[in-house]
Amino acid sequence: MPMRRHTATTRSLDIKSLLKSLLLLIFSTTLLGPIPGHAQLPAGTTDTTQSQTQKQDPLLTQANEALDKHDYPTALKLLTTLIEKSPNDPHLLYDLASTQDALDQTSAAEATYRRAIAADPKLFDPHLALGLLLARSGKLPQAHEELLQATTLDTDNPALKARAYRALARIDQTANPAAASDELLQALKLSPETPDDILLSGELAEASGDAIAAEAAYRRLLAGDPQNHDATAALTHLLLHQQKPDQAETLLIAALAKDPDNPTLNAQLASLYDKQGKTEQAIPIAQKLHSAHPDDTALTRLLARLYARNQQYDEAAALYAALVAGSPQDPTLLDDSADTLIHLKNYAEAEALLKRAVANPSAFPSKDDLGDAASHLAFASSANNDPTVTLQALALRATVLPNSPSSLFLSATAHDKLHHTKQATDLYKQFLSVANGKFPDEEWEARHRLITLEHMK
Repeated sequence: MPMRRHTATTRSLDIKSLLKSLLLLIFSTTLLGPIPGHAQLPAGTTDTTQSQTQKQDPLLTQANEALDKHDYPTALKLLTTLIEKSPNDPHLLYDLASTQDALDQTSAAEATYRRAIAADPKLFDPHLALGLLLARSGKLPQAHEELLQATTLDTDNPALKARAYRALARIDQTANPAAASDELLQALKLSPETPDDILLSGELAEASGDAIAAEAAYRRLLAGDPQNHDATAALTHLLLHQQKPDQAETLLIAALAKDPDNPTLNAQLASLYDKQGKTEQAIPIAQKLHSAHPDDTALTRLLARLYARNQQYDEAAALYAALVAGSPQDPTLLDDSADTLIHLKNYAEAEALLKRAVANPSAFPSKDDLGDAASHLAFASSANNDPTVTLQALALRATVLPNSPSSLFLSATAHDKLHHTKQATDLYKQFLSVANGKFPDEEWEARHRLITLEHMK
């Protein structure tokens, strides 16, 4: 913790949050996307259990035609009318739910899928569709239950059951990689291997600590599809974890030469440069990403952090202010913002932010993060001539970090300002005993204050 001048924090921003959000978008729009309303069991066309009256209903024919054309608004009206006549027909209910799903009427679709399941618990289609919808909505335990049920039911389309297994594997990927591997194998028994399967197998191998198998999977995928940027991103992440930044950089630059605007690859390259201290190379990439995705908080935070490291404090402060407005209780964000304000000598505002940050110590991700924030609060309050808060901050810091020359000096000056002569004297002496000439200005001040305090006795 500095005394006279304040240096930027070295907290590393984890870019995983950005990568996860980008990959989740791809995952949600492919594997978890809604099943087209007419792709499984078209209303009134393949269900031999439906009544002869329903089959002859002209509305049913019109609904089928609308679904064939993906004219979901028309199909919605027709299917709603049909269900008023047959409220417990599971196939009509499924078609209506699929249509609502296609129109992004999520709540209505969920309710209608459940009605179809209640009407016929053994019907495969609504279990699968409901599971996918729940997964897209972030209701993973409920999604898992429905998808697992789907795998136990009969269907004439093995590819759809394989889709249920693949969705289960994605849900289990983090919490239960062993189960995810088994589910992926079940999917492969029912349908041919896809590029996503190879990617998932690599991710599962990586999660289980088998870096060799993971790298082999990613490279196999890239050998067949050099433009597969998901594989490039995954392999890059693995290489960085293996402390092979040069290989990761070469891989990213080659991929970006063919797809210069790919957000995931650009984010990884910016993060790589950031970790290597190549701030000037990272900033233009982060600026481009931020311009393209101004609402992405991970990108905004990365750019703010890079500005701060490059001593562009005004630019960093503006970005941090916007981030804090959106997440006013994020303690590390408050700390980063305050750190920038300290460089701008805006000590009062920095102190206010840091008081908010340390108000809930348990909210910090680590003890070191809490210690950093407490250190910054001690410095800001000292510069703001608020010795009482300085001592409170240092007391909090002491719960997670040992004393340092800086903390001893700030504590001594705080007691000195409060006219606590004995405590100030003892702390100045402790500071001088460990400073060892590394803080010449502070050591000079401590010696002169000791002379003055000695005369005050």
